Amino acid sequence: MLTVMQVARPRLGQFALACTLLVGCGGAQSAPARSALAVGATAPDFDTVTHDGQRIRLRELNGHPVVLYFYPKDDTPGCTKEACAFRDAWKRFSAVGALIYGVSRDSRESHQAFVREHQLPFPLLVDETGSIAQAYGVSSFLGMNSRVTYLIDGSGRISRVFRDVDPAVHAEEVLAAIAQLPEPKLTP
Repeated sequence: MLTVMQVARPRLGQFALACTLLVGCGGAQSAPARSALAVGATAPDFDTVTHDGQRIRLRELNGHPVVLYFYPKDDTPGCTKEACAFRDAWKRFSAVGALIYGVSRDSRESHQAFVREHQLPFPLLVDETGSIAQAYGVSSFLGMNSRVTYLIDGSGRISRVFRDVDPAVHAEEVLAAIAQLPEPKLTP
């Protein structure tokens, strides 16, 4: 005779897999974080490494618009579509001086493979502990970030927050928002 746990355990595993695929592929998202950053707030500084080992500090990027996009997982359909849309618009982002950084909780090795496979021209930031996501109020589900993008202006302030992102058209939305940014007011 089967016990309740013998019957329930495989179904729980299937449920967890289904939830992982839904979130990672751009489906259901968790509720917005309670501590989401407001437009006009100073963007939290971070100090981390990229997929290729380069150290990145937000405070050193002043003078450039920064696109900081959080995504659930490397190499899932929705995340791949979003990353490739940014890749395909890369020259237009570069032409306006914008810097793009993708952030997920994947390892450096996973990021390296993702960048290599899809020929991404921009860095992916290593945030395995979720500290950058937490600083930006990005919620997570099953250890994966929600899909949220912050546009940070050249003076280090949050200019736009994009939630409920459609990965296929998101890069174009961000480019349009960058065109609306005022000239940066740098502070020493």
